[in-house]
Amino acid sequence: MSRIDMAKVAPEAYRAVFAMEKYAQANVDHTVLELVKLRASMLNGCSFCVDMHSRDALAAGEDSRRLFAVAAWREAPFFDERERTALALTDAVTQLGQHGVPDEVWDAAAKVWSEKELADLIIAIATINVWNRISVTSQTQPPLEV
Repeated sequence: MSRIDMAKVAPEAYRAVFAMEKYAQANVDHTVLELVKLRASMLNGCSFCVDMHSRDALAAGEDSRRLFAVAAWREAPFFDERERTALALTDAVTQLGQHGVPDEVWDAAAKVWSEKELADLIIAIATINVWNRISVTSQTQPPLEV
């Protein structure tokens, strides 16, 4: 049982985050988007989102080995250069340190993503981080049966 139903208590804010989600869905490659959502959710310890995005990716035809490997993506051979840079950027944005996103992470991403693609990717990463923080704080649990 969750602590609070944000959609019910703060519907305008919930709709605003959902609008960002819809933007990301419309502007970021679906495979990359699901990898980014899963990775950020893992880093943030959001069981609801890990469950949902794993199931969504599987339903969309993603390979289970790749999904399991998101937890150790740097060592896994399953991801191409664009996916790797998106995952690295996800790590850096999700775990913002004192000095922000390192230049080497940004530069690697900027080599394979256009400026517009990077902007859309940052919106996607920011959005899943908002969802994670809402779900973790409200203690939203994944369904036991699907």
